[in-house]
Amino acid sequence: MKAVYTERHRSHDPQFFLVRGVIKRTTEQPERADRLLKGLAAGSHDIIEPTAFGQGPRARVHSAEYLRFLADAWNEWSALGDAGPEMIANIHPVRQAATYPTSIVGKLGWHTADTACPIGPGTWAGACAASDVAVTAAQLVLDGEDASYALCRPPGHHAYADMAGGFCFLNNTAIAAAHLRLRHERVAILDVDVHHGNGTQGIFYARPDVLTVSIHADPSDFYPFVWGYAHERGEGAGLGANFNIPLPIGTGDDTYLTALADAKKTIEAFAPGALVVALGLDASEHDPLKGMSITTSGFSRIGDVIARIGLPTVIVQEGGYLSDVLGDNLTAFLGGFEGAR
Repeated sequence: MKAVYTERHRSHDPQFFLVRGVIKRTTEQPERADRLLKGLAAGSHDIIEPTAFGQGPRARVHSAEYLRFLADAWNEWSALGDAGPEMIANIHPVRQAATYPTSIVGKLGWHTADTACPIGPGTWAGACAASDVAVTAAQLVLDGEDASYALCRPPGHHAYADMAGGFCFLNNTAIAAAHLRLRHERVAILDVDVHHGNGTQGIFYARPDVLTVSIHADPSDFYPFVWGYAHERGEGAGLGANFNIPLPIGTGDDTYLTALADAKKTIEAFAPGALVVALGLDASEHDPLKGMSITTSGFSRIGDVIARIGLPTVIVQEGGYLSDVLGDNLTAFLGGFEGAR
């Protein structure tokens, strides 16, 4: 399997993370990519640089207003003269009878769902690089590869069409799926991150052509708290094209694999032409966010089941934070996937 990666992710190096009122350094650090690269090296994957696709693929899922905000945000923030070293909103409008703001402080609140997505001087460049990684991996599959892996950083599945959130700015998973739609009438997304892919769900919620399936920790006790429940099934033309499987905190391998079998059946019934896997390795028993208890061998089994769906597949890296087994878990997942192909 070919893997796509660029060092340009390093321009995004966020520091701020607010956890239950305590300010900490974010877990979404550049070192994540270093550990994932070690996992790729252990699996002997060919690593290629992404192609620069420009705004076109991003504009398929994100609003023009939002993309302008991200591109101009740091310069506007810096021009304030008395602003902090990272952009963190102090207002999040609920958008009821609201007017789009002209101030960068207002726009920052409008376009961020939470405080877990601080914007720095290199955030836009890093996010664009990650989206190019995802599109390049999707293009490899369109060009005939059976599967590809996109080592995206920053991650993307919490980003809505016009809002950042949860470490995410551009929704790499959604962008890859939209690129596959250029050729395939139907595409499925399977999100196995420990957190619900709320941004991805939001982007496709009213669309019948993209099935979104997410297996994640119960949002009543875990981020994103207000999205990701089983009753969320889509709306309008997309009703029935969204499938959430929330699992208890601490879920281990066997229970997870039972849920994955249900997800597999749902995807097969949808009959898509291609699959995007939002790969979160943060379901690990050793992940610092402590949502589930998947073992390294469990990730291999997960990869095996997903491979047996039998579709052309783009694997997009989402979560997975600093632990001694982060790279091992990637090696295990990709090994399990390739072994079943």
